[in-house]
Amino acid sequence: MANRRALHFVFKVGNRFETAYFYREVLGMKILRHEEFEDGCKAACNGPYDGKWSKTMVGYGPEGDHFVTELTYNYGIGNYQLGNDFLGITVASSQAISNARKLKWPLNEMGDGVFETKAPGGYKFYLQNCSPPQSDPVLKVTLAVSDLEKSLNYWSNLLGMKIYEKDKKEQRALLGYADNQCKLELQAIPGKVDHATGFGRIAFSCPQEELSDLEDLMKRENQKILTPLVSLDTPGKATVQVIILADPDGHEICFVGDEAFRELSKVDPEGNKLLDD
Repeated sequence: MANRRALHFVFKVGNRFETAYFYREVLGMKILRHEEFEDGCKAACNGPYDGKWSKTMVGYGPEGDHFVTELTYNYGIGNYQLGNDFLGITVASSQAISNARKLKWPLNEMGDGVFETKAPGGYKFYLQNCSPPQSDPVLKVTLAVSDLEKSLNYWSNLLGMKIYEKDKKEQRALLGYADNQCKLELQAIPGKVDHATGFGRIAFSCPQEELSDLEDLMKRENQKILTPLVSLDTPGKATVQVIILADPDGHEICFVGDEAFRELSKVDPEGNKLLDD
């Protein structure tokens, strides 16, 4: 699994203007690329919607070595209902905290140099008041699970993620594919995980040749496949193969062929202008 890497988390956003302001001015991220689509995605990248939509990739650096966010905007849909499934993204950036204070963006001090803030739409971010311990300031994505052991079996034994930390008392675990990549934190919660309409999706890449094997594995293990292996086209760019899975709590997981994705995900110097236009 050494060739697998964490890519991005997908958010559905209702107000691109406010959202772009938060990511650019508060978090200090850059617009990496922006794309417009006339029809819904074959792999439901924009959710269960068929109309016109856009995709904006934002992050602290290129997708080849940074974990970024994918902001999907469905024309005509101004808001989404949040569930209890997404618990936050943790970013090590004293600069982001400084930006938030300067811009009077709401911050809630959690203790130990950690501040909670929210993106437009209510998605939580936890800002650590320190310099990044790695080249990418995005440290982890935290998702809620209903049964930690069942989830660890799925993410570690089936998807091959290494368990970096496990706290039985706190019912949480930290997993990842490599030391220098953004990690996935699983936090058990009481009751059922509710995705509502604001649910997101986490994406990883792997060598393209592994995608069909991954699909076969999920079939043998009777695991849910939301979208069987399919090719996705982006006008004027590389065509990528993806498979969309769902873990025991229904969290959507995208695996994409790494070779074509590296071509597709090159930074577009016109990204900022395309979004602003």
